[in-house]
Amino acid sequence: MRHRLAPALALAACLGTMLAAAPRFTSTWKAPEAAGVSFAARKVAALVISQDENLRVSSEEALVRELVAIGIKDAVAAYRLVPREELKDAAKAKPWFERAGVEGVVTLRLVRAETEQVYTPSYWASPYYTSLWGYYGYGWGVAYEFGSSREDTVVVIENLVFSVSKDKLLWAGVSETTNPKNAGTLIKDLVKETIKEMRKEKLIR
Repeated sequence: MRHRLAPALALAACLGTMLAAAPRFTSTWKAPEAAGVSFAARKVAALVISQDENLRVSSEEALVRELVAIGIKDAVAAYRLVPREELKDAAKAKPWFERAGVEGVVTLRLVRAETEQVYTPSYWASPYYTSLWGYYGYGWGVAYEFGSSREDTVVVIENLVFSVSKDKLLWAGVSETTNPKNAGTLIKDLVKETIKEMRKEKLIR
């Protein structure tokens, strides 16, 4: 994840925060039985699926902080529960989650991070267009500005919420974020938007 996400975020930072946009969900889904599930006062693991250990650890901690801030006090980073060498193997990782008493898992996985070119059409600019002679008096003084373009970085992340005890997907969403400042800010903003979506679906109160 880091090999693709870090350069993209570096590019976004160079473009400046003025071009940044908050995450927006392009699609969401919830299981019919999800409304009856509550993780209040239960242990929830934050899992960021990434090949880069440093990015995974920092992102999981950032996700835990946001979960705690919304009232899930017993949130814990997955790297604290499962040894790194066993994390990618479902059969080996499962007992660690179960022994820790984890009831829910919130996962984030990078789907893609890519740059898009945004084109700004050419335009005429002159305060003297209102009359022929006002324009003419400037001796062809109208200014023509060539069309400009910029590159936007779009990060697409898959966000899933699972029940461990039921072994069921409860809620899913795919988000797009344009020019995120950094991974920490991206996760913080994404969790906030996730909570909004889940509240709309009455999954949390």
